[in-house]
Amino acid sequence: MRKPSLIAAGCAALLTLPAIAADVPVIVKIPRLTVEASEKLARAAMDACRKQGIQIGVTVVDRSGDAMVVMRDTLAPRVTLQISQQKAYTAVNFNAATSAMENRFTQPFSVGKVDGLVFSAGGVPIEAAGNIIGAVGVSGAATGAQDEACARAGIESIQFELESASL
Repeated sequence: MRKPSLIAAGCAALLTLPAIAADVPVIVKIPRLTVEASEKLARAAMDACRKQGIQIGVTVVDRSGDAMVVMRDTLAPRVTLQISQQKAYTAVNFNAATSAMENRFTQPFSVGKVDGLVFSAGGVPIEAAGNIIGAVGVSGAATGAQDEACARAGIESIQFELESASL
């Protein structure tokens, strides 16, 4: 007796499948950060750190985590480039400031051990109209809090444009 009711339920589910699929869009629009906005953001982050006498590396990545702009101040160590890129990559992939994740992945073999991820302060996602469109990573200051403050100063430099973007 149960088999006919299961068959009927299965048929009903199959008949509604095309209706459900019809509601799913065929194309997804993904907002992109322009290279001009990325450059303005990176420059503002660097200037914010310079005002404190700090030489940094800064990377702005797109939504996929690919670098849009990479800058290293004159006296910043070369390693700041790799670390800033990894901070930005981590922030965009987890959609969170890296400072919020510093103690999150502490177990051996956890996601925190994946190559290319850095869970120290200085990476901040960039949002426009509720969509994550990229991230900025800063490295080179004495503390992660200073790195993050400079990253946030960079975002503030294009905040009006981000808020007024029509997506």
